[in-house]
Amino acid sequence: MTRVVDPILKELRESLLRMGSLAEAILDKSLRAVLETDPDLARQVEKDDLEIDRLDVEIDAAVLRALALQAPVADDLRGVVAVKMAANDLERVGDLARNIAKSALRLAGQVPARLPAGLARLASAAQGVLRRALDSYSESNARVAREVLDSDDRIDAAQDEVVRAALAEISADPDRASVCVDLILIAKNLERVGDHATNIAEDVILVTEARNVKHAEKLRA
Repeated sequence: MTRVVDPILKELRESLLRMGSLAEAILDKSLRAVLETDPDLARQVEKDDLEIDRLDVEIDAAVLRALALQAPVADDLRGVVAVKMAANDLERVGDLARNIAKSALRLAGQVPARLPAGLARLASAAQGVLRRALDSYSESNARVAREVLDSDDRIDAAQDEVVRAALAEISADPDRASVCVDLILIAKNLERVGDHATNIAEDVILVTEARNVKHAEKLRA
C-alpha cells in the first residue's frame, strides 16, 4: 500500500536530481569557458545559476511542508533532511561555477592565457566526483558514496599541483601574476566542489545506513 509520505519523498528526490543535473551542467559550462577561452560561455553561467537558486527555494518550501504536514520519522525523516542538506551543497556548486566563470572572463582578456596541464586533470576529477556523488544518491548506493569519500585526497593533491605551478610561474614571470591568481582561484573553487560532493555522499550513507560519517576521521583522532 502506498503511504501518504511516499509521493512527497519521490517528488523531493526528483527535484534534487534535477537540481543535480543543472549543477553538473553549469560546472561543465564554466570549465569549458576557462579551457576554451570562451567569454560567451562564461556570461551564460550567471543566468543558468538562477535556475539552480529557484529550485533550491522550491525544495526548501517542499521540505518545510513535508516536515509540518507529514511529521516523518526514522528513515523518512532522514530522507527529507538529506534532500535539504544536499540541495544546499548543490546550490553552492552553482555559486562555485559562477566564480569560475568570472575567472574565465578575466582570463579571456589575457592572450595567450597559458593553463597548467594539471588544471584539466583537476577539472575532470571534480566533475567526476560530483557525478559519482549524484549517482550514489540516485541509486541509494552507499558503496559508491564511500568511493566518493575516498576521492577527497586525490582532489586535494590535484589542487595543490595547480597552485604550485601557478606560484612557480609568478616567480618566473611576475607580469603573469593576475593570470596565475585566477588559476589559483579556479583550483580552490574546484576543490570546494569536491568538498560538496563529499557532503552529498555522506548524506547518502546517513540515509541508507542510518550512520553519520561526517567528520568521522577527525573525531576518531
